[in-house]
Amino acid sequence: QLQLVESGGALVQPGGSLRLSCTASRFSLDYYSMGWFRQAPGKEREGVSCISRRDDRTYYSDSAKGRFTISRDKVKNTVYLQMNSLKAEDTAVYYCAAMTNDYCSLEASPTRWGQGTQVTVSS
Repeated sequence: QLQLVESGGALVQPGGSLRLSCTASRFSLDYYSMGWFRQAPGKEREGVSCISRRDDRTYYSDSAKGRFTISRDKVKNTVYLQMNSLKAEDTAVYYCAAMTNDYCSLEASPTRWGQGTQVTVSS
């Protein structure tokens, strides 16, 4: 069974950067469109960014555009989310997710989820 494992969450000051990683065991992430989602306390989970399996096309939420970058390393079987210029409102649990769609969508329903990694932006 495909298992996704996130890492890289931490406490960071406003304006700082973090890179989240998502890796899989026993299956190649190449077969999936991959996404990052987040859920802040008291709020619904929302899509942040995704990368398509067909052509690595990327998509970002309005809040992530210009600050976050999603990428994948096929050799390491890892998907990354580079987050720059972090704000307090980016505080959330970030989840990696796998989708079977050829082209990803932040409105899609992923088939696999990781356990989440906490990102806290605070001074």
